[in-house]
Amino acid sequence: MTIETKIRGLLVITILTLLWMTIMWNNDISRIKKQNLEISKLKVEVDSLKNLSDSLAMENFPILTQLGRYEIAYEIFKERNPKAASQYGDIISNETE
Repeated sequence: MTIETKIRGLLVITILTLLWMTIMWNNDISRIKKQNLEISKLKVEVDSLKNLSDSLAMENFPILTQLGRYEIAYEIFKERNPKAASQYGDIISNETE
């Protein structure tokens, strides 16, 4: 084997290696671009869900406040008129389901 043949073989191997590395690098770049696009879409979706959650919490707050008032009023009612409060509790528990 001559030196020229060895150099040609080395050159072919080098070119093939560089070609393979270029193809792999391009695949990595396109995969990264796809992942970045997917991340962007997911960020938009997360923001949308956060806004929806905040909106539902804001709508729920007045109802929870009113429910708390009813619970406090029921406790006061039980202290002032235990028999009527017991009847009311039975109605709420058994007859409104």
